[in-house]
Amino acid sequence: MSSFPMTNVGGLEISRVIVGSNQFLGYSHYSQARDRWLREHFTPERMADVMAVYARRGVNAIMAPCRASIREAIDITEERTGQPIHYIVTPGKDHPGGLLGAIELSKELGGSICMPHVSYTDNNLAVDEGVIHGIDPVLRKIRGLEMVPGLSTHRPETITVCDEVGYDVQAYTQPLNSIGFLCSVETDWVVRVINRTPKPVMCIKPFAAGRVLPPTGLQFVLGSCKPSDMVVLGTMSAYEAEEDLDICEALMRGDRPETELSVTRSKAHLLR
Repeated sequence: MSSFPMTNVGGLEISRVIVGSNQFLGYSHYSQARDRWLREHFTPERMADVMAVYARRGVNAIMAPCRASIREAIDITEERTGQPIHYIVTPGKDHPGGLLGAIELSKELGGSICMPHVSYTDNNLAVDEGVIHGIDPVLRKIRGLEMVPGLSTHRPETITVCDEVGYDVQAYTQPLNSIGFLCSVETDWVVRVINRTPKPVMCIKPFAAGRVLPPTGLQFVLGSCKPSDMVVLGTMSAYEAEEDLDICEALMRGDRPETELSVTRSKAHLLR
């Protein structure tokens, strides 16, 4: 089992790369047709085929909603590789028991870190008041179930409000990519907020859902965030996982990543 650069989230040692789950669950941010193909393709066993690549390289966490299929994929991966995997759960309000019911399910599925989804967090953020309405009982619920509390957000204002109030939030998610896809303000401002918070940030959407190439996307994100921050990678195959991890490890060492480029006939003259 390889080692991997680590950071600390609420007392847990978490790898600086986290497995993303949008591809596994059919959230392509691209088209209904691609969503359908992903959902039909990714059984728990096929999810584990990709996750095992990460696990063997020392990546020890996946971020996902409350899904039994993700739990099954984690179990398969752990059995194949011997690497324990932290389940970073992002529960939403779509559970029959509401958000609190989804948090209970997060614990039942073995969640280590619980980060209520953006659909809760950002809808309850009141920037002018400097509060997130209703957040205290939510965070107490997470702590009471012995999970580390965090918040999933697409708004950097969530981070500034939480830090100022002092909520029991140990980590944040925040979209960050070179084209500003799903970023609510310019990337310069997002980067500033990420670097000013003392809490670790899990940077999501580094490839802008396939709109940015991995070398470009990862150099931007890892070059913009703190050494304590993480990047969440969504990949559709074991080959992509290996390539992206090679790039990440090189960048974290301070090296320039050397990747084999995709070649087409129109690029033949560039190979001279």
